[in-house]
Amino acid sequence: MEEVTSNHKSIIIELDKEEYAIPVEVVGAIERMQHITRVPKTASFVKGVINLRGVVTPIIDLRERFGMPSIEPTDSTRIIIVHMDSFAVGFIVDAAYDVLDIPEESIEPAPQVIGTVDADYIEGVAKVEKRLIMLLQLEKVLSQESFAAAKGQEG
Repeated sequence: MEEVTSNHKSIIIELDKEEYAIPVEVVGAIERMQHITRVPKTASFVKGVINLRGVVTPIIDLRERFGMPSIEPTDSTRIIIVHMDSFAVGFIVDAAYDVLDIPEESIEPAPQVIGTVDADYIEGVAKVEKRLIMLLQLEKVLSQESFAAAKGQEG
């Protein structure tokens, strides 16, 4: 009997020259940067909302969410629309440029310290050819506790 290897099909995004993976099954769309309407009294990384085909969608700057310096949008800046349980959210990323099958055996648990990104947001690290790709744990990125902690840091 053949051994079946499990792959994680992921969209590869870039933040501050590092590669991250978002599971393709939660990605609804990849959009070019567009006008974002600011919403008062939200954490600084919540940039506001956009009207995407009739659906008002909150937009989060992943650079700021992870404590990285924010940059001006470029031609490669994208908004990744992610569908979680009962809502959609957009993530501003530096670039989105690849769909990749990440073999299960290439994924290792997240180390305790990873550059500038809080290890809580990282599910694991995949070694694919000569690339190191961090798998994002979207539930943690979007958790209310982490939003509250970030809001507390601002004030």
